[in-house]
Amino acid sequence: MIRVGLPEHLRTLARTGPEVTLALEGDATLGAALEALEAAYPVLRGAIRDHGTLKRRPFVRYFACGQDLSHEPATHLLPAEVQAGREPLLVIGALAGG
Repeated sequence: MIRVGLPEHLRTLARTGPEVTLALEGDATLGAALEALEAAYPVLRGAIRDHGTLKRRPFVRYFACGQDLSHEPATHLLPAEVQAGREPLLVIGALAGG
């Protein structure tokens, strides 16, 4: 089981709290976590990753254990602390503007 923290706009869309718990099948990769999140909350499909390419949306970032995982491939293994459920994988809405 892993924990995933969501920003306010995605919480509202998914009608959930600030953090969700997900079971992963197979390797605990970034891609597996995002697939499990979208399977549990289908309304998030397309909000975090592009429907067709499955690439991260421009204003969405992924963090875990103080590391920016936003540019890591889907096959990137999540840190052991995230895999054990001690730390969350954070999905963050990036800030832009001036």
